[in-house]
Amino acid sequence: MKAYFTRAYTISASHRLHTDSLSADENRTTFGKCNNPHGHGHNYRIEVTVGGQIDPATGMVINMATLDAVVHQQVVARFDHMNLNLDPLFANQVSTTENLSIAIFNLLQPALEPAILEKVRIEETENNFFEYSGAEH
Repeated sequence: MKAYFTRAYTISASHRLHTDSLSADENRTTFGKCNNPHGHGHNYRIEVTVGGQIDPATGMVINMATLDAVVHQQVVARFDHMNLNLDPLFANQVSTTENLSIAIFNLLQPALEPAILEKVRIEETENNFFEYSGAEH
């Protein structure tokens, strides 16, 4: 029987949506106020969903302390109170929340094995949500 466990985490980070492949006018048109040269910030709510068999001894899909430790090490310590544009993961791509979702998924997936990372969902604002479930989905 496969079950799922989702846990939420919060980070605060800043970024500027900008790409050198567009002109200054194209960047302003494409990204609007998010292209502000000084950047802007979000209080991101990150949900991590893990799936797998329920361990008969513990009754859990994954130990919550293990999940917390991995997320803290791979995500919170790296991105909380940081400018995303300065992280090497965004050296060659725009620091959109879509790309942040993929980056977080790729950081967590190998660290959580043998549990299966099902998806990463990020709430950027009360109106904007982003989800990534891996390349094979």
